[in-house]
Amino acid sequence: QGPTFRELVVQALSSVERGYDLLSPKFDHTAYRTSASVLDSVTGALRPLGPFDSGLDVCCGTGAGMGVLRQVCRERITGVDFSAGMLAVGRDCTRTVPDAPRTDWVRADARALPFGPVFDLAVSFGAFGHFLPRERPGLFAQVHSVLRPGGRFAFPIVAPARPGSRPYWSLLAFDTAMRVRNAVWRPRFVMYYRTFRLGDVRQELIGAGFEVELRPLEDLGRRADGSPRCRLVVATRPV
Repeated sequence: QGPTFRELVVQALSSVERGYDLLSPKFDHTAYRTSASVLDSVTGALRPLGPFDSGLDVCCGTGAGMGVLRQVCRERITGVDFSAGMLAVGRDCTRTVPDAPRTDWVRADARALPFGPVFDLAVSFGAFGHFLPRERPGLFAQVHSVLRPGGRFAFPIVAPARPGSRPYWSLLAFDTAMRVRNAVWRPRFVMYYRTFRLGDVRQELIGAGFEVELRPLEDLGRRADGSPRCRLVVATRPV
């Protein structure tokens, strides 16, 4: 049910926005969708920090993270994305559930969020590779601006692949191919897996005004050296 090779090539030769519009009908049948194990683990880690009244899924895509918000927020949840196609799929797949929080889908660029400080929680899953490192401080400042004092911005971050391992070389090859593609083809398609480094991200969040803590997602296991395979970054806007 996933996209064909030809469809993936057409997507890769498009802009990010156009590419996701094209991919949206089959996106949930690709490996790009955040796995249920990660979503469940994050939900479990957020529950003790709540309950929250209102939540925002930044770069929500078809709404995988909206399912997390629906379980930890009581009143209102909002998904924001710049792909009309992804939003349409998310909206169409939303089921009406008794006592569920109000659900809104908003088309906007995460670098210019059209909200005031009205959210208690913001989450994001699998989207940060679409932002160049120089864009992240502005992105984090935008999220900070839409949270109420005491609000939290939470997202999972996977431990880097061990140098020399198969995942390491696979990610390196992908990023190299994307850089070559963007050097010779327009429009650019920004998607890099190796630029989102925890140390840099932590300092950028602090620079945006957040207090930052890291919580291991124990459900996702530990590496051979005992370190967590995945952590939840919890950035709090001070009261």
